[in-house]
This record gives sequence, C-alpha cells and structure tokens, in this order.
Amino acid sequence: MIHSVDMTDSPEHHRQRSEFIRGMVQRTECALAGRSLREQPPKTIIQFWHDLQNLPPDVEECIASWARWQEVGFKHVLFDEFTARSYIRTSLGRRYEQAFDRCYHPAMQADYFRLCYLSVEGGFYVDADDVCIGSHIDWLFEDTRLKVHPLCYDIATASMVSTASFLTAETFTPNWIFYFNNNPLIAARRHPVIQLALQRSTEALENSIDGALPEIQATTGPGILSRTIFELGVTSGTIEREVVVLRDWDLFAISKWPLSYRNDRRNWRHSNQKAI
Repeated sequence: MIHSVDMTDSPEHHRQRSEFIRGMVQRTECALAGRSLREQPPKTIIQFWHDLQNLPPDVEECIASWARWQEVGFKHVLFDEFTARSYIRTSLGRRYEQAFDRCYHPAMQADYFRLCYLSVEGGFYVDADDVCIGSHIDWLFEDTRLKVHPLCYDIATASMVSTASFLTAETFTPNWIFYFNNNPLIAARRHPVIQLALQRSTEALENSIDGALPEIQATTGPGILSRTIFELGVTSGTIEREVVVLRDWDLFAISKWPLSYRNDRRNWRHSNQKAI
C-alpha cells in the first residue's frame, strides 16, 4: 500500500508507479466493474499507418488479420497521417491538431491519435504490426472498463520479461519495472483514463520547447498511460473498477517480428528524440 505518493516525475515516482502496477497485475482477485452510465465500447477496430501510399506488404498482412473481423459485423477503420489530422481537427479542434503536429515520428503520431480517437468515439485500438491469432473477439467489448496489456522490463538484463513469468509474485525481482502498454487499448467513449491521458499528453507536447524532440514513451506512449492509471489509482482507490488487466492478451494477438520497417527510421526505437 502506498501511503506517501510522489506526484513529480522523479525516480521515486517511477518506483511507486511500478509497484502500484505490479499490484494490479499480480493480484489474483478481480474487482467487478462498478455501475457506470457509459456505454460499452463500440465494435470498431481502429488502426494507423502514417503513409498508406507506401504500406509495407508485411504490415498489410498484419492489418488484414484484423480487417477480417468485418465479415462478422465489426467495423475496421485504418487512418494515415492525413486522415488522422483531419479527424483530430474536426472532432477536437485546433489545439489538438497543433499537438498532433508536434509529434515528430509516426509512432508518436499513432500514440497521440489513439488517445484522441478513443476519447471521442471509443472502440478497440491495436497497432498495425500486431497479428490477430484469436478466434473470438466479442469478449473484448463486454463491459465499460478500459482494457490494457501489462509489460515488464528487466533492468539487469536490458530485456523484456515474458508475460507468464511476471503474472505471479513468486518470481519478482527488484530489477523489474512494471508498466502498461498503450497497445491494445479497448475503451468506452469518454473513459476517464483516456481523457486524462490525452490531456496530459497534449500539455506535454505543448510544453515542449520549440525545436525540441520529447521522449516518445513518456510524452505520448506507455509512460503517459501508466502514469495516468497510477495517479488516478492512488487518488481514487477504485481504479480496478475502471481498468481491466489483459493477462492473456498474448493468446489473442502477437507483435510480429521481423518486419521490414523495423530496421529503419520508421522504427521509433531508432528515432526516439531524433529528427526523421
């Protein structure tokens, strides 16, 4: 239990955030969804690729694994940089469009756009390089809670920890950092976590010095989402009535490796805080 919470973006804040998320991930009991006036997420699958005129064939194959759900009544929408900017301008206004324009990398654009779209419309956002291997999808839309995928990074080995290894407390080491991925995100429209994450991300982009390239994860990606869930959690005490941890996501979808774009500047890991 966290008694004194550091709300600045300090090493102590990061430690407390990791511990809080570890508690959510490794807790065996599951809180029931609280009563909510929100509607369930619409059965819409949303994806983004910045340049659809130059869509890599291997990424197109990944997208097709999600587009196939249209055959059973789901809607699939694919945005690029142009249509995403137009959507943001029309749905949220000039302030958010200007924030989007500060996203200097396609991955950052995708990060920010998903928060914008889900805040307004709700639905199921999944990255274009994920492949759906599941045979049932309705369970993702069953209630109004935000559904997020947990991740864990081992500082000692500089590598990700397999999901099966970190779901229970028995294998924990102090070198592990727990956080939530921003892929996938399944949310009802106007979900408080998404709305606050969008607000925080917008402010971070606005506050970045002109010409500076802010760190992607912390500004628009998993960092801003994890921070939002943590801070809402410690102030409300009821975050598990608003958030569901997808402990078995790896049985439903996989991130495909290798893909052609991962070896060039389109891979955000090669371009973080660098101009393309």
